[in-house]
This record gives sequence, C-alpha cells and structure tokens, in this order.
Amino acid sequence: MSQLLSSAPFSAFDLHWTGRAQAIASLLIDSAGVRALIDPGPESTLDTLRAALHSRSLDFRSLDFLILTHIHLDHAGATGALVRENPGLRVYVHEFGATHMVDPSRLLASAGRLYGGNLTPLYGECAPVPETALVPLAGGEKIQIGEVGLDVFYTPGHASHHVSFWHAPSRTAFVGDTAGIRVQGDSFLLPATPPPDVDMELWNQSLDTIESWQPERLFLTHFGFIENPAGHIQLYRDRLRDWTALTQRLLQENETPEAAEQKFVESVASEVRGALPPDAAELYIFNGGLGLSWRGLVRYVRKRALREKSAGENA
Repeated sequence: MSQLLSSAPFSAFDLHWTGRAQAIASLLIDSAGVRALIDPGPESTLDTLRAALHSRSLDFRSLDFLILTHIHLDHAGATGALVRENPGLRVYVHEFGATHMVDPSRLLASAGRLYGGNLTPLYGECAPVPETALVPLAGGEKIQIGEVGLDVFYTPGHASHHVSFWHAPSRTAFVGDTAGIRVQGDSFLLPATPPPDVDMELWNQSLDTIESWQPERLFLTHFGFIENPAGHIQLYRDRLRDWTALTQRLLQENETPEAAEQKFVESVASEVRGALPPDAAELYIFNGGLGLSWRGLVRYVRKRALREKSAGENA
C-alpha cells in the first residue's frame, strides 16, 4: 500500500482496487481531533482502507464523517459497511443521492445491468445507510472538519448528484470524477462518462465553477493530486468535446450500435496504448470502463438530438 500524499491535514491512500495500484484513492482529513474521509471507495477495498488507517494508528471508529462526491460504487460503495461498524458516522452526500444510500436497490439493479456477474467481485457489498446518518447537501454549504473548512458546490455533468469541495487555504479542489481520470504525475487524461446522467452542457458549467476558484491543485479519485489545474481543465473540455463528436460520428457511420461501440472501444484503447507504457495503458483502459463510457455518451447524444428536434418543431 502506498500513500500518495501525507501533508497535514490531508493524507491520501491508494486502495489498490482489484489489486491494481493507482486505480482508486481515498482522502483522509485529520484536523484538531476530527477525522473525515472523502470517498471511502468500494466495499471490496475495505480491508485495504482499514490497513491504511491503521498505519496512522486509526481505525473506522476513529472517523467522524464520510464526505461523498457522488454515490457511484467505486466512490461510495463502502459507506453502509462503515456506518454499520461505526454507527456514529455522519455522511455528507448530495440530496439527489441520499435516497439511494438509504435504499440502494435501484442503484444496485442499474449497476447489475452494467456489470452482470462482475458486480460483487468488483465492488463487494453495498449496504444501506440509515437515514439518520445522512446529511443531505444541495451546494452552498460549508463543512467543518476540525479546523478545515470545505465549501460545497453542486457540480453535475458526470452524475446528477455530484458535488465538489473547495479548500481555500490550500487552494485545493476535491472534484471526484468531474475532471476525469489522470494518474498523479502523468500527462495523459481520460474522460469517464458512464450512464445515466452524462450532460455536457452541465459538465462544462461545473468545470467553469471549479476554474473560477483558481485552484493550485485538483484531487481526483482516479487518481491523486494534479498540478496545473487550468491546463488540465482545458484539456478535459477538449476530450469531452472530441468524445461526443466521435460518438455521434460512429453512430451515423455504423449499421448497429454494437458495431459503433466496438469501434469506439478499439479507437480509444488504441490511443491509450499509443500514449502510455503497456502497464499504465492497461490501467487506464480498465479504470476507464470504455464500454460504460460509450453507453453514457450514446444516451447523452440521443437525448440532445431529441431536444434539438423538439426545439426545431416548436420554433
């Protein structure tokens, strides 16, 4: 297990998801005797998280808060198990996601359609969270963890229930999946566009919000601290635009959506393998879930086309 950064009050841990380094990171805030985790990860990495905390002479009962950027299982799947072990935990989550934490049946049914029999090996259990443990967010709040104050902003685009957190004193933005997949120190950047909530217009507005803070670094769950946020955000806008255009073109050029998906996955995988060493490339391809990203893009492109058709008919 490797620590990405240990600089009070932040410590980031590599959860070694599916045995892979640099796939999912969880961030500990430890300030004035109060402790919180931003995105505890999936339940399948709970033992790794336990060991990471133990290396700091902490355990799950040492935690006071969980802070979720969004409820996708790779970010928040361990929440119910952690609250079960530590009933005093309070969980900050966007109000749109809170219902699914109390009753994860719809979330799990949707994930089951996407992952099939791989769901449990990848993510483990997703236990329900008592409603009394949840602190719903809308954006505009301030979360206080000891002496650390985090400003909460609603940042949809990747997910309709996504929030990001701004720590002004260190000029650090904790942005979950709003700014994509990029391993700390790498130059390569990969979008993450899974169904069902991808919305490019909202996503660019969320990037505008993050950019307006003039951050000096971003923290990505996938994976680590990113310097030069302005350059990163511009590159990410370009990648989202290009993927949207590629999706639209492939849908038009291929006879079936299945054939178009195959072309998309092959095209992106080829690009990744051409840009990175073999092991790093396979990590990005695995972590990026290219088939899932295709489905999210197709859903967005089709919804946009319907909106444009409706607008044209009503003009």
